[in-house]
Amino acid sequence: MEARGPWMAINSDFPDPGFVRSTDGAWYAFGTNGNGKRIQVARSTDFKTWTLLNKEALPTLAGWETERDHWAPDVIRRTDGRYVMYYSGEAKEMVRHHCVGVAVSENTDPTGPYVPNETPLSCRLNQGGSIDPAGFVDKDGTRYVIFKLDGNSIGHGGDCNNGITPLVPTPILLQRVEDDGFTLIGDAIPILDRDDSDGPLVEAPNLILHGDTYFLFYSTHCFTDIEYDVRWATSKSITGPYIKSGQRLFKSGDYALTSPGGGTVYGCGDKMLFHGFCEPNKRCAYAANITIDGDQVTLL
Repeated sequence: MEARGPWMAINSDFPDPGFVRSTDGAWYAFGTNGNGKRIQVARSTDFKTWTLLNKEALPTLAGWETERDHWAPDVIRRTDGRYVMYYSGEAKEMVRHHCVGVAVSENTDPTGPYVPNETPLSCRLNQGGSIDPAGFVDKDGTRYVIFKLDGNSIGHGGDCNNGITPLVPTPILLQRVEDDGFTLIGDAIPILDRDDSDGPLVEAPNLILHGDTYFLFYSTHCFTDIEYDVRWATSKSITGPYIKSGQRLFKSGDYALTSPGGGTVYGCGDKMLFHGFCEPNKRCAYAANITIDGDQVTLL
């Protein structure tokens, strides 16, 4: 009988894992900067055992970004077979604050190399910046990108810089885009924000459609905090309103996990990658099988 619950997928510093399935059936995961790479890449043929590749997915930078931070990449496949990577990068015009960048694969290899657009998808630096992007394709083929407005980066101190009142909003925004994955259509709209149960913030959003219900997965509290977790909210409409379930899919102590979060769920709603502290200052990537029934998400 297989062990219950999550398992360590990548025993290395590989935070904020996003992943995509290629046309040959293999899985590719992408992680925040670490191990000498701006964007890390790992591969699996079965989703159980993963291999960290010695490849730099983002070998060149756009003019707006510094070398310093490349966080929380997410990759989707376009209808033309090329891949689009969304990521958070530090803005030269306001260091320690971030924009959502876009890079497109040179060819149909999901490991890249990815070439960044000179124009970021979203900055909103006056509101703290934009981070934690994730792509989504609706059932009618309409494409969206969701991301977090990084309000806590201009907060007043305390927990994740947003524990002292007045607390700054950290909403998750929904942006419609063209088929290319990055040309904006209209304005981004807020679909979720923190409340007192979430601590200083909500972040790391990931959106899927299961049946006729949209599931918005997200993390709450500070990523260094023992309270960091994965939760979900649901809606019958992509634009909301999203109703928080009030439940935690993972939390510290479950399955010997420490501060699990930054989760990404496969579009079918059955597979998930997330990170947790496996050592001090080291966030390994974990995998899990989940199932969705109605509005309920359950760990297998």
